Amino acid sequence: MKSKAAFIVGTGLGYVLGTRAGRQQLEKFKGWTQEVWEDPRLQAHVNDFGSKATEFAKTEGSALKDKVTGTVKSVVGSFDGGADATEDADADADGPGPVPANGSHVADEPA
Repeated sequence: MKSKAAFIVGTGLGYVLGTRAGRQQLEKFKGWTQEVWEDPRLQAHVNDFGSKATEFAKTEGSALKDKVTGTVKSVVGSFDGGADATEDADADADGPGPVPANGSHVADEPA
């Protein structure tokens, strides 16, 4: 059944992309979709959804950030050996720390 559906879809795509009549149908479809997208009623819904998404991000963003941060810390802690890893993650959150004045790094020094 899946092979029949794939064959039919493939045949349809081949027709649309490979023949002049198919390209004309594709251009007609593109014109129709452009008209639908530019319809003021649709754009009103799109703008409404965008404003709701923005408002949701503003109100729930910090709570979501805290949840994600906590989850990531717990996952990292489970890979790195438990609770000590989450404390180390807090300490390393600001980066590797200061670089000496001479520009050398620990990795640059011989072992």
